[in-house]
Amino acid sequence: MADKNAARTRAETAFSASAVRDQAVKDEIAKERASFDVRTAKLKALRLAHEEQERAEKAAYDLANPPKPKTRKTAKRAG
Repeated sequence: MADKNAARTRAETAFSASAVRDQAVKDEIAKERASFDVRTAKLKALRLAHEEQERAEKAAYDLANPPKPKTRKTAKRAG
């Protein structure tokens, strides 16, 4: 009986150690994903702010410099 208990104890110890390592890996992956998500959100906010600034500058430029009216070419009369 002692051999069965010892074998069971060794197996449970190995299994629990493996479970602890698995959980540590899962925690590390979750932490990296969270960090990546924060960085992605920050870069997206910066990109959107930059695009909005460019739109505002273009709108201000267009107001200050309206397009020139197109001139129509007149047909020459034969005669």
